[in-house]
Amino acid sequence: MNYIVFDLEWNQAADEKDKLASSLTFEIIEIGAVKLNESKKKISDFHELVKPQVFLRMNKVTGELIHLSMDQLENCRTFPKVAADFLKWCGSDFVFCTWGSLDLAELQKNMDYYQMPPLSEKTLPFYDVQKLFSIAFEDRKTRRSLQYAVDFLGIKKDAGFHRAHADAYYTAAVIQCITEDAIFCNYSFDTHHLPRNKQEELHIRIGDYTKYISREFEDKLDAMEDRDVISTRCCVCGERTRKKIPWFTNNGKHYYTIVTCKQHGTLKAKIRLRKSENNKIYVIKTMKQVGADVVEDIINKRNLLRQNRREKRHHVTSGGTH
Repeated sequence: MNYIVFDLEWNQAADEKDKLASSLTFEIIEIGAVKLNESKKKISDFHELVKPQVFLRMNKVTGELIHLSMDQLENCRTFPKVAADFLKWCGSDFVFCTWGSLDLAELQKNMDYYQMPPLSEKTLPFYDVQKLFSIAFEDRKTRRSLQYAVDFLGIKKDAGFHRAHADAYYTAAVIQCITEDAIFCNYSFDTHHLPRNKQEELHIRIGDYTKYISREFEDKLDAMEDRDVISTRCCVCGERTRKKIPWFTNNGKHYYTIVTCKQHGTLKAKIRLRKSENNKIYVIKTMKQVGADVVEDIINKRNLLRQNRREKRHHVTSGGTH
């Protein structure tokens, strides 16, 4: 299997009029990529600028960041032709790798705009190298800029940042610095195409935790009534658990619970409610074994929520006087 490490540059509306005139938010104007073999050795690269068809003026901020002008793009090929050649260059046995999660989503949105065949009809696994860097070298949570990672790892800087081919090259160099194979168990999943039904829903073990990605639901209430969504069976053995802290939310989007398994101890589950491309709701749920520090953090979240609710009720019953 090869690693397709790619980066995109895109333009956006130069003003509100251009923004309202198009269903496309970001128009890709450059594709850069590096192909690594299974040993993570560079074997090929791809780079091409793209002629704009949607936004015919360069957004000022974008132009200053990527140092590209419309004149440089005028004689280039259009996106469908460039993207088709890029995908042909990728081959058949590969995994996409990007810095962050935006590029793969925007590639697919541009492909949809031009009615190109989809990359996949299903939820697509890929490597978010920004996340892999954090897992390999930091605290698993912090998300750094590509330039920070390059400086941290002492990678030689041969070109400026914020151009597609250079950023793809640097991202590939970060991958080559990650020598622990276990890190590459940490796939991310692009949800541009969600599971279409319950049978396609994803139940995945990633390292020391499990992830569940649901189909679409009509709304939040519909999602939170689904048995699979709110299930707290042990992520290790699948047995029933006992609730220590029932599901609660402090913002309406993230739900937490703490449960205990007779065999595997204390576990934390977290539900993230997200809006789909169809303006519906889908769920990403994670579950893992945790220690006392995490339990204390969840208890503090719940207690703060209760305190805020008590203060609001007191404010209402007292007539809101100051």
